[in-house]
Amino acid sequence: MLLERIYDEDLAQASYLIGCQANGTAMVIDGRRDIAVYQHLARKHGMKIVAVTETHIHADYLSGTRELAAATGATIYVSGEGGPDWLYGFDGVRLFDGATISLGNITVTAVHTPGHTPEHLSFLVTDGAFTNQPGYLFTGDFVFSGDLGRPDLLDEAAGGTETRFAGARQLFASLGDKFLPLPDYVQVHPAHGAGSACGKAIGAIPSSTVGYERLYAWWSPFLAANDEQGFVTELLAGQPDAHAYFGRMKRENREGPALLGERPPLNELPAADVAAGIAADRLTIIDTRTSRHVHHGTVLRSLNIPAAAMASYGAWVVNPETDTNPLVLLAKDREQAQDMRDHLVRVGIDNVVGYVPRVDGLPMITPVLIRPAELAGLNAAVVLDVRNRTEYAAGHIPGSRQLSGGRIMWHLDELPAGGRIVAYCKTGTRSSVAASALRRAGYDAVELDGSYAGWHAWQRARD
Repeated sequence: MLLERIYDEDLAQASYLIGCQANGTAMVIDGRRDIAVYQHLARKHGMKIVAVTETHIHADYLSGTRELAAATGATIYVSGEGGPDWLYGFDGVRLFDGATISLGNITVTAVHTPGHTPEHLSFLVTDGAFTNQPGYLFTGDFVFSGDLGRPDLLDEAAGGTETRFAGARQLFASLGDKFLPLPDYVQVHPAHGAGSACGKAIGAIPSSTVGYERLYAWWSPFLAANDEQGFVTELLAGQPDAHAYFGRMKRENREGPALLGERPPLNELPAADVAAGIAADRLTIIDTRTSRHVHHGTVLRSLNIPAAAMASYGAWVVNPETDTNPLVLLAKDREQAQDMRDHLVRVGIDNVVGYVPRVDGLPMITPVLIRPAELAGLNAAVVLDVRNRTEYAAGHIPGSRQLSGGRIMWHLDELPAGGRIVAYCKTGTRSSVAASALRRAGYDAVELDGSYAGWHAWQRARD
């Protein structure tokens, strides 16, 4: 059996290619929308992708299931569980608890594991070349390394009302009925790693085992004591903010993301044409540099989305349903530009039209930075903490207001209509992203120099 893990550091998302080397057939689980990596791996190992599937209707990225099927002719398999509200809107073989898929010597069994979402499946894999017992469990957003998928996202991002409690109880049942009865040696391969917003304390290790989680996961004592209420309380406590774009991902993934097909290469655009487009507000530049560089000067009405987190922060500040301007990337060359475009299509941002390698010749501004010592005397409409609510609860600037960076552009009604907004985060990256989007929307948005870390150091020096 072949097992390849494909990990996206940007979104902390894992997908998998598994295959039978005896007959050269392979399956992709939880694939992303830019599919070249799976096609490359299949060619490398002399395999044909014949099946594509996903564990559930994802909220944090657009699925590549339909894209892969269109490119390879593979059969689509999706969950049929969860009831009518959770049926996929595109064609595919519907899987129910206990259904199997064969890949040569490999048997993939669908296991209904609701809780994170009602339709959620895990995939139990048996390598028949060695044994008739299962050895691998692809858990999606059910069980992570040291954590569990959060059941509150349907309330936070999909328009649910108090569904978190029922979801938490379903997770408790899924663990007891479907996970813990498995042998200790079964490997656990989750869909996310540390940093994902789909859990609150996901471990950094790429995989685990049923036995390890049984012994050391935070939830294990609650299951051992059959303490459902204690489990529910602990699971729901301290969950971070859900990004607003999750709602769009849910809708698009349920109906099926638009197919990309073959994409043309990105070309470098003439600086004069880009400058004219910016002046007329017909183009938007994505300044992909770090906040340190941006603070010395950036393009007029540009969005600061650092290259290392293009998908994560891009989805914070670009809403394809309302933002119609074509996007131009600041990139050193075509290769980097196309890599960043790949990251953006993972969150449904498809309107990148080209790149520029420099800001020379483009209309520029210099973002305003406010020193911590200036805050007290500043007549600001609001000091805005764009960190997560859990970070805010652990310590914040007195009088500041919390609205996480991933929610700001969908909750502008919560901001004052006029006056200066001073944004801060932990070290300055997230506040630079948020402030650029607010300036783009016409707000007088400035940033706290050094952000919370700088303010905290200034406070200690004063004391």
